[in-house]
Formats: sequence, structure tokens, C-alpha cells
Amino acid sequence: MKRVILFLATNFAILIVLGVALSILMPVLGIDSQSNGGLLLMCAVFGMGGSFISLAMSKWIAKRSVGAVVIEQPANQQETWLLDTVKRQANQASIGMPEVAVWDSPEINAFATGMNKNNALVAVSTGLLRTMTKDEAEAVLAHEISHVANGDMVTLALIQGVVNTFVYFFARIAASALSRGSNNRFMYFMTVMFFQFVFGILASTIVMWFSRRREYRADEGGANLAGDKKMIAALQRLKGDSQESHLDGQLVAFGISGKKAMAALFLSHPPLEKRIAALQARAIRS
Repeated sequence: MKRVILFLATNFAILIVLGVALSILMPVLGIDSQSNGGLLLMCAVFGMGGSFISLAMSKWIAKRSVGAVVIEQPANQQETWLLDTVKRQANQASIGMPEVAVWDSPEINAFATGMNKNNALVAVSTGLLRTMTKDEAEAVLAHEISHVANGDMVTLALIQGVVNTFVYFFARIAASALSRGSNNRFMYFMTVMFFQFVFGILASTIVMWFSRRREYRADEGGANLAGDKKMIAALQRLKGDSQESHLDGQLVAFGISGKKAMAALFLSHPPLEKRIAALQARAIRS
């Protein structure tokens, strides 16, 4: 319930900020909101702006949505090991030291988020720390560090923003075509919502395709930092885990393990079998 309220409140605040900015910007630039150009600009402001504001707030949202506690001073050997491992891998990957956090959950998972490579957050679940060996946990951390080093958060935010822009735009174009000659604003609004829902589902397959590509790259990066054997062992451990991921929103795409979906097109992560096979083939080549 807390996650839902936080999500709704954050997005409502973003819409208000963007709406105010747009109401000021368009008259100043002399842009007619009724023209296709004006409509596209409006959709771009909400689509791209919403995506990047969410990215800018991602660390703050992540900490509160899962209750992640940042390690300021290590309280035990495990926390010391976590900080030391992330610091070493961040140096190897030539990025700034991320914040390191732990959240209480039985699932075996971890995620990375943040606006840029030098101001990121890497978090791991207590379930991961209890279940995985140090070698396996090291590989998971390397996977998340690779997400940060590859700039995956910004890349997917950009892709999501572009996709959102065209979903909003074409939904309104389609609704206008169907509502031509009618002054019923309520029906127009409901038609826009319907098309946004339909186009949004189709567009999400594009975002998820890119997300799956980024997972393979993060696995390779994790293997480079921790070693092929450790990365393969970590994924094999995840394969045997029956816990369902409870990460939401952007965090799902940057977790080591994603949620199950009704169809492969909507998966944020490739099947573990394919990820393991890709790493095993890489190990043979090298």
C-alpha cells in the first residue's frame, strides 16, 4: 500500500509541475496547443519530462518504496565487505562510489538506480545476503555496477520518454479523429484514456526489448568484474529461487531478477536459462 501511495503522489506532483511549466512555456513561445506541432510539444514535455523527473527522483523513491537503509558506517563485517566490494568494483568500472543500501526482504535480489554514473545507489536484499555465497553476491554487485557504468538508467529513461511522447500524441490524434464533430469532452477524454492504454501496452514491448538487451550487457559486465564462473553461479542460484520479485517500476528493470510476465514480450529480463547459456558460450570463446 505504501508503494502505491508513494507512486501515485509522486506522479501527481510531476504532472502538476509539468502542467504549470507547459502553461507558461507555450504562450511565451507563441505555440498553439490545438496544432499538431503544439500537441507534439505538449506530449514531449509530459513524456520526456515525466520520465527524467522520475529518474532524478529515483534514488529517493527507491529508498522509501522498499525501505532501503543506506550504510553510512558499517556495523558489522558483512556491511564492511559490501562497501569494500562495491568500492573496488566502482574503481574498476571507472565510476564514482555509489551509495550502498540494504532492504529487508526474503527474495534474492538487488538493484541499482540513480541519475548518473557518479551519483548512483546499489541496494541488496537481506534474502540475498543470507542465501548467496560471497562469490555469488560479488557477481550480483558486479552486475549492478555494470548497469551504472553502462548508463542503463539514463538510456531506458530516454527510451521510455520517447515512447511516452508518441503514446500520448497518437492517442490524442486517434481520439480526435473518432470524436470529430462531437463536443462531448467527457467522451473525448475517455477515448484518449482508452488509446493511451492500448498504445501503452504495445509501446511497453519496445521498452522491455531494450531492457532485456541491457541485461545481457550487465551480465557480461558483471563477468568482466567478478569472473565468468561467479556470474554463472549467481544466475544459477537465482534460477533455484522460488521467491517472486517485489520490485516495482524502474527498479524492476535494474534488478538482478525480474518479475514473471504473461508473455515473453513483456519480460524486463531474459529467461535465466538464456542468460546462463550466453555467459557459458562467452566463457568458451575466451
